[in-house]
Amino acid sequence: MKHEASAAIHEGLAAVDAERQARAGDAAFAARVEAVKRYQQRRFELTYADLLTHPRYAGASNFFLDELYGPSDFTQRDAQFARIVPALVRLFPAEVVGTVQSLAALHALSEQLDSRMGRAVNDERVDAAAYAKAWQQCGDAPARERQIVLLTQVGHALDALTGNPLLRHSLRLMRGPARAAGLAALHKFLESGFDTFRGMRGADEFIGLIGSRERALAATLFSTPPAQAARLGQLP
Repeated sequence: MKHEASAAIHEGLAAVDAERQARAGDAAFAARVEAVKRYQQRRFELTYADLLTHPRYAGASNFFLDELYGPSDFTQRDAQFARIVPALVRLFPAEVVGTVQSLAALHALSEQLDSRMGRAVNDERVDAAAYAKAWQQCGDAPARERQIVLLTQVGHALDALTGNPLLRHSLRLMRGPARAAGLAALHKFLESGFDTFRGMRGADEFIGLIGSRERALAATLFSTPPAQAARLGQLP
């Protein structure tokens, strides 16, 4: 079981690296993917404007926006994940390993879908109509549903981990050693995710809202003529 988890995490990280390598060899393609990512970040800010300012859910919403939806370069964090996969699988509880496995799968699928969208848009000017057209051209509703499933799995997993006070204490103690070992970006992600979800005192409603809104948007994008996309009220 541990060997399978390790292989799955490495597979996800390798898939992400393959997408990055493809973009590195084509500057125009890379710019279009970056434009898609920036547009998706603006879309998230619109879809979850209420949650981003909500007293209970603002932290988690910003965590999703910064760590999962934004155009940030996660190369350093992913490299750190790859370095410690054997130790993580060997030493950490199965719940932590499962969380990382879901995160790696989500990261890989998201990067693959973003690359498809980057190939489908015509240039770096991505608006609602261009985004909807690229979405329909790429198709693959099962992959979009899988992306939502993985997203909510990561959320539920982070929420479940907050029930382990020893884990939070361990993360605090690991801050210095992680920095010294060159794992600061990875540690920051884990600590931030733990604290953010712990602060919600239960994440079921938040995760349910994420899942329902993402599914509603996906259904609309698949069924609405691209020229009408700007009038949906769900896209910037």
